[in-house]
Amino acid sequence: MKWSPYAFMPVAAIIAPSAYANIYLSPEQAQKAIFADSKLTPVSIQLTDAQRSIMQDKSSVHEAFKTDRIWRTPDGSYFVIDEVIGKHEFIKYAVGINANGTVRQVEVMEYNESYGYEVRDESWRQQFVGKTADSEIKLNKDIKNVSGATLSCKHITDGVKRVMVMYDLVLKPLK
Repeated sequence: MKWSPYAFMPVAAIIAPSAYANIYLSPEQAQKAIFADSKLTPVSIQLTDAQRSIMQDKSSVHEAFKTDRIWRTPDGSYFVIDEVIGKHEFIKYAVGINANGTVRQVEVMEYNESYGYEVRDESWRQQFVGKTADSEIKLNKDIKNVSGATLSCKHITDGVKRVMVMYDLVLKPLK
């Protein structure tokens, strides 16, 4: 009998983990959800090692911050896309920051975990509105956890803190 890899395909399909790649919003859709019809202009920044260190210390996020995903509105508000790790996969989210330095809105753009998707619920994301870089922005402190989504909640919370620290260090002085 001749060996064929096709004989193992049903077994592989059963034991292989399911892949979840849920893209909910494109960057353009997230921009529109947060800033409606405002014209956004890309902002180019460079982070120093000291700034990256401060961002990591204050937020506990170790993944690299991508500096090419920042836009500014005519009124001085900002739109920032960031990513943090969930339990196993990256979560892409957007943070709208008002001209006064408060969180305007948070949108989950891409969520690839098989559970914990409750972080997309508006009621959970609403907890960030009005927070600043000086706010605690800590899970189980000023941000409530969602049962079954603890790591996603923690990492998005830490990520929003990182974005707000970056705003305070880099974007706020640009005004």
